[in-house]
Amino acid sequence: MNAAVRAVVRMGIYVGAKVYFVHEGYQGMVDGGDNIEEASWESVSSMLQVGGTVIGSARCKEFRSHEGRLKAAHHLVQRDITNLCVIGGDGSLTGANLFREEWSGLLEELVQQGLIDEEAAQNNSELHIVGMVGSIDNDFCGTDMTIGTDSALHRIIEVVDAIMTTAQSHQRTFVLEVMGRHCGYLALVSALACGADWVLIPEMPPEDGWEEQMCQKLSESRSRGSRLNIIIVAEGAIDRQGKAITVNNVKDLVVSCLGFDTRVTILGHVQRGGTPSAFDRILASRMGVEAVLALLEASASTPACVVSLCGNQAVRLPLMECVQMTQDVQKAMDEKNFEEAVRLRGRSFENNLNTYKLLSYRKADSELPNVSKNLSFNVAVLNVGAPAAGMNAAVRSAVRVGITEGHKMFAVNDGFEGFYKGQIKEIKWGDVGGWTGQGGSILGTKRTLPAKHLDKIAEQIRIHNINALLVIGGFEAFLGVMELSAAREKYNEFCVPMVMVPATVSNNIPGSDLSIGADTALNAITDTCDRIKQSASGTKRRVFIIETMGGYCGYLASVGGLAAGADAVYIYEEPFDIRDLQSNVEHLTEKMKTGIQRGLVLRNENSNENFTTDFIYQLYSEEGKGVFDCRKNVLGHMQQGGAPSPFDRNFGTKIAAKAIQWISRKLKESYKEGRVFANTEDTACLLGMRRRAMVFQPVVQLKDQTDFVHRIPKEQWWLKLRPLMKILAKYKTSYDVSDSGQLEHVTRVRPKKVD
Repeated sequence: MNAAVRAVVRMGIYVGAKVYFVHEGYQGMVDGGDNIEEASWESVSSMLQVGGTVIGSARCKEFRSHEGRLKAAHHLVQRDITNLCVIGGDGSLTGANLFREEWSGLLEELVQQGLIDEEAAQNNSELHIVGMVGSIDNDFCGTDMTIGTDSALHRIIEVVDAIMTTAQSHQRTFVLEVMGRHCGYLALVSALACGADWVLIPEMPPEDGWEEQMCQKLSESRSRGSRLNIIIVAEGAIDRQGKAITVNNVKDLVVSCLGFDTRVTILGHVQRGGTPSAFDRILASRMGVEAVLALLEASASTPACVVSLCGNQAVRLPLMECVQMTQDVQKAMDEKNFEEAVRLRGRSFENNLNTYKLLSYRKADSELPNVSKNLSFNVAVLNVGAPAAGMNAAVRSAVRVGITEGHKMFAVNDGFEGFYKGQIKEIKWGDVGGWTGQGGSILGTKRTLPAKHLDKIAEQIRIHNINALLVIGGFEAFLGVMELSAAREKYNEFCVPMVMVPATVSNNIPGSDLSIGADTALNAITDTCDRIKQSASGTKRRVFIIETMGGYCGYLASVGGLAAGADAVYIYEEPFDIRDLQSNVEHLTEKMKTGIQRGLVLRNENSNENFTTDFIYQLYSEEGKGVFDCRKNVLGHMQQGGAPSPFDRNFGTKIAAKAIQWISRKLKESYKEGRVFANTEDTACLLGMRRRAMVFQPVVQLKDQTDFVHRIPKEQWWLKLRPLMKILAKYKTSYDVSDSGQLEHVTRVRPKKVD
């Protein structure tokens, strides 16, 4: 929430508005006085890394009464405030909308009571409101993510990772309760992200007789050698009859049926606290800026809107349509119409649930779809390029979905190098247990390209009868799939469906806005910057120059800079010269005269061959003499390591599952006369996230969109975020509003999926 407050204040000041804090939520508006104070640029400094909300929040009974709203209106009119930005859940936003609808009536009453004059009523005749949803439950319809959800997932996953180590040592079953009285999002996504054995959520109560099914599944996984079981229960979990299912019910069940050593952990308010994740800071900053733009454009005829996220696009939706839909979910659940409840929750929730179902149940071999027809395909999975957190989650998901679809799955060690050396072996369901939380690449990964070893790779495909390839990796993986598809004319062995899934911290793959691993790297950068800024708060007047990874791609530096509150970010895509460096030094010199006495400058490793990190450090040190001193840090490979973030685990799991389903379809389409033969463009694809959807794109068609010399896409969406960072760092810059969210309507019935 603080990142959103900071963005609204700074964007508001940037566009020339007066911005006020209202402390303690609606209570502060009703009480007036010091609770409503003008905000300054400096007053939101050092807020980004603080959890909770600095301006306070409170539930307010008084605002629900007409009298309370009358007082609130009076306090706003006294300060000529006619634009409200409300960050809260559906209750707060519904309250804001009611306040807006009653506004002219409230002003009339104030005039009649002699509390304000006609002129004040005229000047403040319209109230505009815009909402941003702050809720860790992610229970608001119309947005893929609400502010706070990703950070709550970070807390849950930290706890689950810690519990997994103790459970493995002792052979235990853990039952965890996570928040979500009415919404199972946190439970569902954390179950996906840690590979839980069972999850219970309010939107999709388990079928009758689930108790036996669950115990059977737990004992099966134990008999296959797993030493731990994890069951995640949302606090609002119910059965088909609407009766609550508690963690203690589940524990007693496991103990009485199976006699397993079982422990209960209730996470409680831990989930609300802690430092916000990089994703939440960026989401909230983008939403805050969009909210100010929406208020500037609001007129008496536009409905109150809420700023939401769809894919990676900021969009504006009519507030009451979203509130109505959110209430419809609860209604559907009360009427036990659970399929409808899931559908109303939206696309992102539905995808998570479907992926979980795909991965959760291991059918007996006799039930597998292809076995009876003796038509079983062999699918190979490999990692190529540098390691990225989340690769293992993707491999696990691919292996398990593949087995469920009836394929035989093969793991290739050490990328294309291991491929031509024949390091290929079958990989089973149990082999990938516990992989989601592991960083790096368990299969091993190399940057070797296939072109020089085509003969040997073709021979290995023949020996192991490989019918399809899934390549998970970075730019080398993209080049590798291009080389293999180009070699199809010469080698029939490469006429098989192949798909590449982007996984690299650099996020430099054409055809995809996001890559697996980038989110974890951003969190590593943000955490480090937080620590560095904290070290500066003791010494005062210090500027830090920090070098990030990314090759020629400035994604990590730019987006990390936005999340960490950097003063300047140097990247290859936006050329800079000595004059830019000079003006940045002057900007920091001015800044040191204010109350904020520290600076943060990020530089992407290949942003400029002459203006190196050392050069910039020396320049700043010399020019800043007597005003500030400098320190430099090169973050290096710590950005590639560490346990994957919940986002990367979840993204890796979902995208790999989708890739395997595509492979299954292509295998069926290209199976003729007893063999697989696929040599069309659309059988060698890259699966990427584009704006709002996951898209399969033939690698050949991505050639024109790629700068091969610098290994980056020619067009990159995140460059639009750079002016945002500059505005929030107090630079005069023009912000391109052409890409700002337009008001859209909430779609209820989505058309059937088009492949």
